[in-house]
Amino acid sequence: MQTLEEHTDDKAISGGYRVERFSVDKLNDLVYLHMAVYGKLLSRDFLLKKYNTAFTVVTYIGFLAYDQTDLPVAFYGVLPCFVEHGGRLTLAAQSADTMTQPEHRNKGLFVALANQTYSLCRAEGIRLIFGFPNQNSLPGFINKLGWEAVGCLERFTIPVKAIPLEKFATKFNVAKPFYDAYLKLVIKAEKKPSGINNSVLAEGYGGVYRDEEFLTYKAYTYTHTVQVGQARVWFKIKNGLIVGDITGLADNMDEVMAKLLKLTKRLGLQQLQFQVCAKSRLYAMLKKYGEPIPSFTVAIKDMGSGIPADKLAFTFADIDIF
Repeated sequence: MQTLEEHTDDKAISGGYRVERFSVDKLNDLVYLHMAVYGKLLSRDFLLKKYNTAFTVVTYIGFLAYDQTDLPVAFYGVLPCFVEHGGRLTLAAQSADTMTQPEHRNKGLFVALANQTYSLCRAEGIRLIFGFPNQNSLPGFINKLGWEAVGCLERFTIPVKAIPLEKFATKFNVAKPFYDAYLKLVIKAEKKPSGINNSVLAEGYGGVYRDEEFLTYKAYTYTHTVQVGQARVWFKIKNGLIVGDITGLADNMDEVMAKLLKLTKRLGLQQLQFQVCAKSRLYAMLKKYGEPIPSFTVAIKDMGSGIPADKLAFTFADIDIF
């Protein structure tokens, strides 16, 4: 398979495939491809918000491959953002959606689209790409695309005895509007504007820079923020209460945990979950409440950022699915 290094908008590659740069005009093609690969319909509006990273000035960084009948068969895309380290901002990107229709796999499309995307990233001034590949895709990133594994998020899961309201609402669609209304009612009294500063920056690590523009962009997913004493907790609800990040922690972890467990129970959720970097302060605090298991691998492709790999840290809130 030919690896493309140019970043022009329309290129032919071996096997009769054609590659085109992703754009707002191709959102319907991505909707179609996602349905074909995963059997799940994503709304065009969701993808529009997710890939419109105008707060960085760089948008729609990715490529689609089309077969000889002009149907989209593969995609690779990244999400530009800024990473802060040592008081300096670096244009970076998160490796996000990758998908290939089953009958077109093992033909080199993933590698070709990835290299095409990285070439575009360099041209647009992106100097660091980070991601959280699963165990199936990790070897391809490492062995074929020159990525480096730099750590792992570890998952703490704390069971909660609660009436399974969320599971009931998920199983029976007729109940979901009532559960959503109940959720808003419970959280309303404590809810703060969604999103918080990145906790790893306060610990001296480099991490995703979350200013007001980034948090406005991040609203493409439905999350919540609550105040617990001096701490602020950013979380989402999906098969439990999943904490993305916490700021303002000192000697108040017991207070924060008690409040979160109470909230989890009131919302009818049966588990409270944290996914954190082992070198963070939060990780050491959580060891009191249970033993973690490995979760997402953290990997990077450095293209001249100048940031030492051991000085980078990430939270679950940094992942595009949060």
